[in-house]
Amino acid sequence: MCAVPFGSALSSLELDSNHPKVQQRVLLPGCCRFCSTLSPSTDASLRYKYGRLVLETPLPSRNERCQFFLRPMLMSVGDLISDLQKEDPGAVAAVLSKDGERVSSTTMIESLLGSDFQLVINDAVYSVRSPEKVEASSDAAELEGMKHVVHLLHTALHLPEHHLLKERQLLERMDSLKKELSPLEQMMAQLSRSADFHSSRAVWTGLALLSVQGGALAWLTWWVYSWDVMEPVTYFITYATSMGAFAYYVLTKQDYVYPDVKDRQFLRYFYKGASKKNFNVTKYNQLKDELAQVEEDLRRLRYPTELQLPLEQIQPKP
Repeated sequence: MCAVPFGSALSSLELDSNHPKVQQRVLLPGCCRFCSTLSPSTDASLRYKYGRLVLETPLPSRNERCQFFLRPMLMSVGDLISDLQKEDPGAVAAVLSKDGERVSSTTMIESLLGSDFQLVINDAVYSVRSPEKVEASSDAAELEGMKHVVHLLHTALHLPEHHLLKERQLLERMDSLKKELSPLEQMMAQLSRSADFHSSRAVWTGLALLSVQGGALAWLTWWVYSWDVMEPVTYFITYATSMGAFAYYVLTKQDYVYPDVKDRQFLRYFYKGASKKNFNVTKYNQLKDELAQVEEDLRRLRYPTELQLPLEQIQPKP
């Protein structure tokens, strides 16, 4: 046995052929650990059992061997270490490559099985040989084929029933949503008509004011004063109009475009009326979105490929 002093680390020592190598172990400051120069234990094994990959390794705290079923395509090294620690809470495990490099916990087991590796549990190091891939036998292939046929038969027998059940559920949900939306749609139509009326009236009011302004400027220019007097007045009116358009952009962060201005006025009057009549716009939008989703699901359910029907059978007649 060899003692490691405070804050030091063991490095791999090259000895003669009669002595094994000491594994490189880096210790944290303030730790003291003892290690052995005995050869790594080979009690861990990796083999196929009943067609599944099984890792058999001893657990130090329980002093017994335990089998762990591996799923190479679904499990990672971190999952394996977690399973080891769940089975033996006193175990501190790590996985090293054949060259002694630590394997990341996110590495998939399938990638790890590409070569031999080492399993470290506490102070014990186990060399694990990667098993040879087992080719599926002819009986296993026939069994898989039978499973596929049974699955196809089950699908053919129960798929129409499942489609009818799902379609009935969607139709019931769509009918419920339409009933819930019916009074909201009526109120929505009233609010839309009122908001459109007020926004159109604002547009016509603006046109009337511009007409009055033009007539007043013409009367002052030709009948009351001369153009020399009215020219600065018209200049400042134009300048004030430009300032108003720029102020609209500063306040709304939108260009002063007539369709956008009318839409903004429409929304203003609409939400004002909705607030007076306690119309829940958020709930209305949620119901409309849910209805659209149900209709889309129903359309996809009735698609020819889902019903396994020829395309011409469901196309509308010309």
